[in-house]
Amino acid sequence: MRKFLKFIWVVAMTYPMLQCSKSEAAKPEVQSMAHISENISEKENHKHDDDDWIYVNKEITVMGDVVKPLTLTVDSLKKMNVKKIKDFDIVCQSGISKSHIESTKGVLLTEIVEKAKIAQKDHTDRNFYIVARASDDYKATFSWAELFNNPTGDKVYVVFEQNGNPLKEKGEMILVSLSDTKTGPRHVKWLKNIEVTRVQ
Repeated sequence: MRKFLKFIWVVAMTYPMLQCSKSEAAKPEVQSMAHISENISEKENHKHDDDDWIYVNKEITVMGDVVKPLTLTVDSLKKMNVKKIKDFDIVCQSGISKSHIESTKGVLLTEIVEKAKIAQKDHTDRNFYIVARASDDYKATFSWAELFNNPTGDKVYVVFEQNGNPLKEKGEMILVSLSDTKTGPRHVKWLKNIEVTRVQ
């Protein structure tokens, strides 16, 4: 009996020490992960400082729930119904104006999507959303109704020229949504994909 009680006492004294040891051992790992997380965050915040060129692409793909997937270039857009847009600002979520555009040329997003033809079963089949995705994975999202049954759709463009010059460091094609109160959040530089998806 004494041996059994002694065994229980030894276990009781050792268990807290084991817990302490595990806790102490975990600290460097936690600090290491926090440090890695901080580095990743810093990298993400600065990923466009010196290497914008790696995000530039020369074509955009219209894909997803469409009848005719498309690959478009600036030359393709020039053959469509090109609009000239004048005097607008790119305004951040904070309300600060990042830049003023005097003139640019582009094609309505609705015309591009209509060219690819959404795979609708009939005229009542409208539950789709359209994502404009950049090569750095930045995204802007629109509903079918927002583009095709709302004045917003009349002012969402894929632009390819600014002040008479081709776009360069921001990608050859950019999406802008000019009816937004703050145009920055849906200003998609380095535009790569236009993705049409049915709402499930």
